Amino acid sequence: ATAPQLSGSLMSLYSEGELGSVAVRGCVQFSLCYDPARKELQVHVLRCRELAEAKKQRSDPYIKTYLLPDKSNHSKRKTTVRKRSLDPIFNETLKYKLEKRDLQGRTLNLSVWHHDSLGRNVFLGEVEVALGAWDWANTRPEWFSLQPRVRACVPPLSPFCQPPSYVLPDDSKASRQKTRVVKRSLNPLFNHTMVYDGFQAKDLAEACAEFTLWHREAFSKRQLGGIRLSLGTGESYGLPVGWMDSTAEERGVWGRLLQQPGQWVEALLPLRTN
Repeated sequence: ATAPQLSGSLMSLYSEGELGSVAVRGCVQFSLCYDPARKELQVHVLRCRELAEAKKQRSDPYIKTYLLPDKSNHSKRKTTVRKRSLDPIFNETLKYKLEKRDLQGRTLNLSVWHHDSLGRNVFLGEVEVALGAWDWANTRPEWFSLQPRVRACVPPLSPFCQPPSYVLPDDSKASRQKTRVVKRSLNPLFNHTMVYDGFQAKDLAEACAEFTLWHREAFSKRQLGGIRLSLGTGESYGLPVGWMDSTAEERGVWGRLLQQPGQWVEALLPLRTN
């Protein structure tokens, strides 16, 4: 089996709460399996070993996972808390429903925390695994050394949703819309409505709403990612097209839109770069 590849911790820089001042040590054992029949990623967390002491020679550890870049509650999974143990045994399986192809570009973030019922939880270490490079034939439990969470200075971004933001197949200037720039923010609030006229309900089944997010600099711009909302059929009006490639999550949002005409559909989706 190929060795697991670990990614950097850029996304985890923006986590909630205080991290505490405990020096990270120890390791965690878990295995990964994708069940094609259930269309399910299974993270089987077995145990930790030689964790740091959060307080008075003890820790009450639990494990939390996300499928980055999604850091919402929809992506969060947690084990139960194991009281008073630096070598806890969990033996729990955390599950995610998604298509296997949607694992490309995703990173499993697995972190260990001390649970403090009266104060802030204390960070005990983390591991990140790039799922696009994972050997899915390897379902054996593996040991991973826990890593500290890097504190770094991230340059402030000035994001905006800008062309090409289209409703394909129309990629003309008439279809192109953009928001204002929100300066120096990693959590921008746009509160902007884009209106596209002239569509019939049947046209939406053949269309794709493409939105891209950009960082504006003084004399240039840099793409941060985007989403494509469609039925993901690979074709439009009977012709094969590359842009009808929505992920399962994106297809789900577009499907709800088609089923609920005249109603707003709200969703939180991970940005992708392809």
